[in-house]
Amino acid sequence: MSSDLSLPSLFNVKGKIVLVTGGGSGIGKMMATGFAQNGAKVYIAARKEAQLKEAVADISKVASAKVDYIVANVGSRAGCDALIKEFRKRENKLHVLVNNSGITWGGPFLDFPEEKGWDNVFNVNVKSIFYMTAGLSDLLAKDATNADPGRVINISSTASVEPQSEGSLSSDGNGTWSYQPSKAAVNQLTSQLAVKLGPHQITVNAILPGLFPSKMTAFGLKTAGEASFAANQPSGRFGGPSDIAGLALFLASPASAHITGVHILLDGGARFRRQAIAPATKL
Repeated sequence: MSSDLSLPSLFNVKGKIVLVTGGGSGIGKMMATGFAQNGAKVYIAARKEAQLKEAVADISKVASAKVDYIVANVGSRAGCDALIKEFRKRENKLHVLVNNSGITWGGPFLDFPEEKGWDNVFNVNVKSIFYMTAGLSDLLAKDATNADPGRVINISSTASVEPQSEGSLSSDGNGTWSYQPSKAAVNQLTSQLAVKLGPHQITVNAILPGLFPSKMTAFGLKTAGEASFAANQPSGRFGGPSDIAGLALFLASPASAHITGVHILLDGGARFRRQAIAPATKL
């Protein structure tokens, strides 16, 4: 075990090879930028090549190592297998897998669509995590040790622990009936994978972000107004790049080598504000 407790050692990801699914925008791009700026070699994957090219150009401005992309659709096992095959053409080792790809769907309670509402949401949000992790587990385990394990970081959501499906982030009369249970499944799958892969020196953890500006939250933020959402945050603000990137860097660094199977809420305490039963008073 290293006894070097300096920050550059504890949070070092330099030279690590990182794959971020859904890395072309939103929090995926934020995390990819954090890794790239700190010396990791980063691959981002998503469906839209134009968006990926733009993201690589942006990230490369601050990167100290190579940034590249792979066009992929993880909404099926075949899509996951294709991404894994392409990654293997380029690398024979993977240090960090960030399973970030996710989608949601809003619809009426009495007429919620099966294919787009349930099947596709679970395909992308849950099944892709299993197939991507299983398919790359040998590269994550390669040369891994208990002091420097392979890392899997799954992006869940505070929606996984909050039962409200109708609210400001969806249009009137609609609810995200499948999104919440899909993210709850991510949490359970994270624990299952941590148990399975622990003996192979791979840690598996989940980040549960609250409100971050992204394509997924754009409708609600535009409709209700950013100020109203910020007012409901105890911190008075949304999550930002340093919040999500900082936590991802921690979970990929020597500082977290003994942490696995955890589900970390990242919402600035907003879950407590939503449960309040009386108006806040001054301190």
